[in-house]
Amino acid sequence: MIWLHIVVEGQTEETFVNKVLAPEIEPLGVAVEARLVETGRNETQIFRGGLSRYRQVKDDLTSWMNEDRHPEPWFTTMIDLYRIPSDFPGRDKCAQLGDPVKRVECLEDAFALDIARPRFIPYIQLHEFEALLFAEPRKFEIAFPGRTSEIDTLVSIRSEFSNPEQIDDGPDKAPSKRILQVLRDYRKSLAGPVISAQIGMATLRRECSHFDGWIKRIEQIAASIP
Repeated sequence: MIWLHIVVEGQTEETFVNKVLAPEIEPLGVAVEARLVETGRNETQIFRGGLSRYRQVKDDLTSWMNEDRHPEPWFTTMIDLYRIPSDFPGRDKCAQLGDPVKRVECLEDAFALDIARPRFIPYIQLHEFEALLFAEPRKFEIAFPGRTSEIDTLVSIRSEFSNPEQIDDGPDKAPSKRILQVLRDYRKSLAGPVISAQIGMATLRRECSHFDGWIKRIEQIAASIP
């Protein structure tokens, strides 16, 4: 048994990890724990969720690593490439790469170098959580029954790209923006986990290669533990 601690950007990602990801990898001997990134605190309260500065995720990861008492725990993240903080390691250098996959891999390498812990797996979602929902847009029916015309539009958007992770991150073209242009009543925290669960991990992994690469790294670690 290994422990995998995941710092996530928002409530939707936390629910996704607990309800969709964890049941996939826990049978491999991986105990999964997710928590929202700490973004501030005062004398009475800790604020979590959202990410405006790189230091927030670095400090939260570092404190969790230092405090955790499980034997040889592993740590990872699930944060969005879309609107990644301007002070993120390697951001300016990696932004020069036209291929979004190479860009996100560049950022993950810089992230790993800055955290500098051997049991840390950096993961940045391309371009944001909603890209996963484009793995099978027909599954929006579970949250939006009878909205055939709108769902047909989402299917058409998906067909324009080789895979969902290629859906770009322009101000009006990020996956979430495209969904909201079609389904104005879409609410990420409510519909996102339901739709992704309906899609299922097998399809998410088949359609989203960068996401699949993250899961494969976790599987490799689990397989290496006696």
